[in-house]
Amino acid sequence: MNDQFSHLNEKTEPHMVSIAKKSITHRIARAQAIVELDEKVMAHFSGQELNTKKGPVFQTAIIAGIMGAKKTGSLIPLCHPIGMDHCNIDIEVINNELIITCSVEVLAKTGIEMEALTGASIAALTVYDMCKSFGHQIIIKEIKLMEKRGGKNDFFRS
Repeated sequence: MNDQFSHLNEKTEPHMVSIAKKSITHRIARAQAIVELDEKVMAHFSGQELNTKKGPVFQTAIIAGIMGAKKTGSLIPLCHPIGMDHCNIDIEVINNELIITCSVEVLAKTGIEMEALTGASIAALTVYDMCKSFGHQIIIKEIKLMEKRGGKNDFFRS
């Protein structure tokens, strides 16, 4: 097997990595997406929600993010399809930016960081889709893993 690329077999063909002999452990992951909104979008902010003709943006993005996290194994080639024991999407407004955080956990043989990253990404894309009628100045600035625990290598970003 290729030592650098675990998803390539001896013939350098793609394959799904075997987790058959791994132990089930409690795993958590947290990912973040930052969405920058311009003043045209921020003008529609009311209370703790952005309201558009398509409906409440944050509520819809939360549901979309959870749905996206649940579908990760179907969206990303060679990603193991695993269930989730918990998924939470949080959206915080700081000035003209949305900080979208997706936190997930599972008892499984493999990590769940791709589910967290997918959840945050889909929530951010949903915000873009629902607000694009105000203009295309919306910027999805970054999507990053903030934390992963429960596997061989824990990770934490402050």
